[in-house]
Amino acid sequence: MEHKTKEEEESPVLKITICHVITDLITAGAQMVLFRLLGTCDRQQFEPVVISLTDKGTVGPKIEELGIPVWALGMRSSAPNPLKLLKLVSLLREIKPDLVQTWMYHGDLLGGMAAWRAGKSPVIWGIHNTALSLGQSKVHTILTRKVCALLSGSVPRKIVAVSQASAEVHKKMGYCGEKMVLIPNGTDLDLFQPSLDAREQVRQELGLPLDIPLIGLVARWDPQKDHRNFLQAAARILSVRQDVRFVLCGNDINWENKALAEMIGPLGIQPHCHLLGRREDMHRIYPALDILVSSSLSEAFPTVVCEAMACGVPCVVTDVGDSALIVGDTGRVVPPSDPESLAKACLETLELNPYVRSQLGQSARQRIQNHFSLRIMVERYEALYRQVVAR
Repeated sequence: MEHKTKEEEESPVLKITICHVITDLITAGAQMVLFRLLGTCDRQQFEPVVISLTDKGTVGPKIEELGIPVWALGMRSSAPNPLKLLKLVSLLREIKPDLVQTWMYHGDLLGGMAAWRAGKSPVIWGIHNTALSLGQSKVHTILTRKVCALLSGSVPRKIVAVSQASAEVHKKMGYCGEKMVLIPNGTDLDLFQPSLDAREQVRQELGLPLDIPLIGLVARWDPQKDHRNFLQAAARILSVRQDVRFVLCGNDINWENKALAEMIGPLGIQPHCHLLGRREDMHRIYPALDILVSSSLSEAFPTVVCEAMACGVPCVVTDVGDSALIVGDTGRVVPPSDPESLAKACLETLELNPYVRSQLGQSARQRIQNHFSLRIMVERYEALYRQVVAR
């Protein structure tokens, strides 16, 4: 057995300083992945700091509670300010990171440019989308992605894609395939788990009996999430079973959202819908559901599907991004923009024997544990950090 010398025992551990540059810190997929990565990574080896191009949002204060510094540059995504970019360069020179990891298209572009100008720290880009299209995505986001594609061969050392689908799509768009690394998002299995207590409590809060079928959609108000598809499927489900209720959660998912309310009204399903807005207790909401639906037109790696599966909830998803890969044989996959197929899959799942549906939920949780856990994701990021810094 080897023994450390006195000098080795007294010498400080050299930490790798990582500066995370992200477009914003709202409660959304990439932002929550960053938060969970920061809360789980080995702080004896890695010293993280975070810079938001816009503001601290809802996730910034949570990151600060972890003891991690967060700066907000106050940029407006619709009108980038060159002075703010200079501020980013100045911050990076002050921090002197060993590595800069950027998140989302604007973070990739501006963070990569600033890192080069500040001192040429190695950069890791992050891709969290699949396809973008006019009418569903902002024009400046599409243009930013095109510029990133042109710079992908020279600016980043590595490019992390969160899904196989997003990696393939971006290679076709001109991104440097040789630099692509696949690291799927990870789910916290300690936080997201089955809970009979949560099921009872949430249903009591909603005024629902335990035996009422409850179908959920967890998605911010965004054309890509295709709430219309879900709501039209809900109307079809109710034409067969009047006892079903629907829970919708996410940013701007409330009755004050006129566009959403106008979708629901003509369908005649308002009494069956519960709009809960953005929730900070999704680990309680998921176990109350019988089915989680992802009705999206486009996804990269839908984290909400993993979280629901970790809570033992069978999922019905549209065949976009890596949704089908995540669900495997533990749920149902239907074409996008097809409310008839979506409704049919939900009804068939509800009609399963309760024991069979319970087994399906257990298999779903096991699949997340085997392939998409938070621990697996963090280990892959830490290995990538060491590799990039070592070069």
